[in-house]
Amino acid sequence: MAHPLHHAESSARKYGGLPSDYQRIHDWFDASKEHLAFFTHRALRHHTQGIFEAERVFGLTITNAAGRNIPVRWIGEQHVREDCQGRIPSIADWFTRIQPEPWMANGHIDPEAVEPCGDPRAVWIAEVTSGKTILGLKDWMAARKQEC
Repeated sequence: MAHPLHHAESSARKYGGLPSDYQRIHDWFDASKEHLAFFTHRALRHHTQGIFEAERVFGLTITNAAGRNIPVRWIGEQHVREDCQGRIPSIADWFTRIQPEPWMANGHIDPEAVEPCGDPRAVWIAEVTSGKTILGLKDWMAARKQEC
């Protein structure tokens, strides 16, 4: 389908009520079009995990204008099926088809990213072990704030 409105109209035909009852859910599924107006935007939410995420965002059900409780999962499944040729892919179906690029792997640690006072936990542990402090980490760090 071309637009979330068309999905919402389809939901209204299928489950009753008005397209506006379903619009926000279908907008959510297609929100990644804001960044990539190409079908690959679907890799973000058009899969099984995306459907369950929609439940976490919108709740287990919505009540449409006809007063009927409709499971959000049904709406998500409908949206994904309409966009994926009747199929509900898994997130692995999408991710295993990503063409790896060199920048995606082998990260590195920025050598200039150091804490201004070193690792405070290591210093605190050393002071506790040597008997220089009996303060807990939080209190000890608050007392040391001026030193950094």
